Amino acid sequence: MAYLADPQRYQKMEYRRCGNSGIKLPAVSLGLWHNFGHIDDLENARSVLRLAFDNGITHFDLANNYGPPPGSAEENFGKIFKDDFQRYRDELIISTKAGWGMWEGPYGDWGSKKYLVASLDQSLKRMGLNYVDIFYHHRPDPETPLEETMTALDLIVRQGKALYIGISSYQPEEAARAIDILNQLGTPCLIHQPKYSMFERWIENGLLDVLQSEGVGCITFSSLAQGLLTNKYLKGIPEDSRAASLRGNGALEEDQITEEKLSKIKDLNILAQERGQTLAQMALAWVLKDQRITSVVLGVSKPEQITDSLECIKNYQFSEDELMRIESILK
Repeated sequence: MAYLADPQRYQKMEYRRCGNSGIKLPAVSLGLWHNFGHIDDLENARSVLRLAFDNGITHFDLANNYGPPPGSAEENFGKIFKDDFQRYRDELIISTKAGWGMWEGPYGDWGSKKYLVASLDQSLKRMGLNYVDIFYHHRPDPETPLEETMTALDLIVRQGKALYIGISSYQPEEAARAIDILNQLGTPCLIHQPKYSMFERWIENGLLDVLQSEGVGCITFSSLAQGLLTNKYLKGIPEDSRAASLRGNGALEEDQITEEKLSKIKDLNILAQERGQTLAQMALAWVLKDQRITSVVLGVSKPEQITDSLECIKNYQFSEDELMRIESILK
């Protein structure tokens, strides 16, 4: 049976202005970093995407190397898009990235114009798209001149292969330089995608201020610390967890789960319960409490995790006492 989206989907989601642009993003976006590769179940991926859109998640976030194997998340998304979402293309924000190793040789990694243009051409082919809404440089390149990388992003927009440009994992000073170059080229930076969670706070040291002053949006990834800030690890490491698997591609490793972290997770969970939230809901709400954050990228392995996580938008207000307790737990 052909998929028909829930007609009430836009009443279920909060949408936030992305910097000074004309774009609004859902407060929660769906990331395809894990659980959408060829080693994963395609029908489960389809169910996740359908449920996300039925709940007003209009932004699907990918990258060239997502899988595993690299490229397979885009291929699987392309299959599902063709079957289920083609009629909704103008209601969707689809993003992809390049900047990590994708193919062998000197032109398959980092930030050269050669790599970025070729990578996006490949991504569009895998997904069956004429363009993406947002194309990101996935990480800074210490050897390629920043002017070359930003000129490549500008070129991609002018070629009609992407509508907007973003950067990811840039430190405050290099983000400011990149934004300035793009402004001079006439293709403003729409958005920055950094890693940010209760356990990863670096963007508070200047990056959020840069983005706010420049009118650039901010969309965070790993805001659940790749599953640590959920109920998954409250009783140890479950057999079906990422930490118990060998996914690679940046997946959570077992040695990242220390006794100290588990103790903090348990204390945070007590506060979440007092707030009437799950730990995941509180962790996402904690990120969204800052109005400089446009959206959080949610990664899930099961459809029901979407339903649970979306409850976060019902309460992202924190009292001063709650914020102090969180800081005390995290220190």
